[in-house]
Amino acid sequence: MLTERYTEALSYAARVHRDQVRKGTSIPYLSHLLAVSSLVMEHDGDEDEAIAGLLHDVVEDVGRDQAPAIAQRFGARVLDIVLGCTDADTFPKPPWRERKERYLTHLDTAPASVLLVSCCDKLHNATAILHDLERIGPAVFERFTAGREGTLWYYRRLADTFTRLGAPPAARLGGVVARLEGAAAA
Repeated sequence: MLTERYTEALSYAARVHRDQVRKGTSIPYLSHLLAVSSLVMEHDGDEDEAIAGLLHDVVEDVGRDQAPAIAQRFGARVLDIVLGCTDADTFPKPPWRERKERYLTHLDTAPASVLLVSCCDKLHNATAILHDLERIGPAVFERFTAGREGTLWYYRRLADTFTRLGAPPAARLGGVVARLEGAAAA
């Protein structure tokens, strides 16, 4: 069962991300956080993991100065998961390819909780990209630093990595990535 901590995390996430929208859309960013947290729960995640699903982008998108508040309010384990899902906590961020390759390598030794939350994050992202690709076409890739080729490369590598490491939603991610690749090739 979820406790008041989850409700507090939801409020915190809504507050710190309130002015953000999904890349290239008018969709409030909170929708992504809710989806990730929901996927975590659907894959038997515990409350800490569900909270980390809500907060997984706080350090990366808002700043490392949020880390002490996360630890204090939600515990060290939640912060560890959030940091494990963070591919950069500096501004400006390192170059895209370097950052993504480092993150993929990091996943090889990441704890199961990080793999679960990260895989749910990537599953929701890939699903949103596929939806938009089917709706607006190849222009969807213009939203992303790496364009079509880099985005497809990254999601294929993520799907393969999560499958190899046995992350619970890896099969779903692999299926979405295969559909994304097929739709992008069409």
